[in-house]
Amino acid sequence: MKSKSGVKKRFTFTGSGKLKRKHAYKSHILTKKSKKRKRNLGYFAIVDKADAGNIKDMLAK
Repeated sequence: MKSKSGVKKRFTFTGSGKLKRKHAYKSHILTKKSKKRKRNLGYFAIVDKADAGNIKDMLAK
């Protein structure tokens, strides 16, 4: 079973097996966003447990 190439580019696994994702709203129209908001959007986030199963299926793992 092939994995979805778009999902491969967007998610990675942590050492403990959780899924890591990037935040949205960090690509353009950055002038009106505060420094604090842009800084916090730069960090990775953990995928919610409700969505993790679907993403793992798309990764075929």
